[in-house]
Amino acid sequence: MIETRNLHRSYQIGRQSIEVLHGIDLAVERGERVFLCGPSGAGKSTLLYTLAGLERPQQGEVIIDGKNIYTMGRRAQSQFRHHTIGYIFQNYHLLPELTALENVAIPGAIAGRDATDEARAALASVGLENRGEHLPAELSGGEQQRVAIARAMVNRPQVLFADEPTGNLDSANSAEVMRLLIDLAQKNGTTLVIVTHDTQLAKLGDRTMIIRDGTMHTAD
Repeated sequence: MIETRNLHRSYQIGRQSIEVLHGIDLAVERGERVFLCGPSGAGKSTLLYTLAGLERPQQGEVIIDGKNIYTMGRRAQSQFRHHTIGYIFQNYHLLPELTALENVAIPGAIAGRDATDEARAALASVGLENRGEHLPAELSGGEQQRVAIARAMVNRPQVLFADEPTGNLDSANSAEVMRLLIDLAQKNGTTLVIVTHDTQLAKLGDRTMIIRDGTMHTAD
C-alpha cells in the first residue's frame, strides 16, 4: 500500500545542513498497522509528513496505492489526499469556533459534499454521539483526540497517518485512544502508520520500525 524509495530530506540551520532523512526505504502492506519509534529529532514526524504528501522530499519517491504522489500536479495530489489519506495530529488541530460535529464534517465539505450524517456516524464510532454540539473547549483532551480521529476517518481513507496521537494524554487515556484507533482501522481495513515515543503502545501494532540518525531499522 505504501512504498518509499531512497527518501532524503534536510534542513538548513544557518550555514549548516542537517539531514533528517537519509535514504529511507519503507514498505507497508495494505491493512498493516506500523508504528514508527525513535528518539526526539530522529525524523519521525518529517517522515510522516513526507509520506502523507505534506512535505516534498529532496530526493526519492513515495508511492501510495500504486501512485507516485510527488509526480502528481498540485490539484491531483490534493484530491488524492482528500480521498485516500487521513491524518491525525498530536495537538488535535480542531477549529475552536466549530462544534465537534462541524469539525468532523470538514473533510466532506472540502471534498464538496454535506457529510453531516457521516460525521454523526463517525462520532458515534468513537463514543461521542452525545457530544456533537459541544465546542472543543468544552471537551477533555481525550475527547478532543477522539473527535480528531473521527474527522480523520469520516472519508474512510485507505491510509491513516497519526503523529503522536496520544502525546498530550495521560497513560490511561493514551491506551484507550490507541486501542480505539487500531480497532477502527482494523474494522475499516485502513492501513495505519503511527509515530509514537511509547514503545509499549507500539506493541499493539503489527510491526515496529525505529528511526535513528535518519535511517530505518527493524525493532528487535
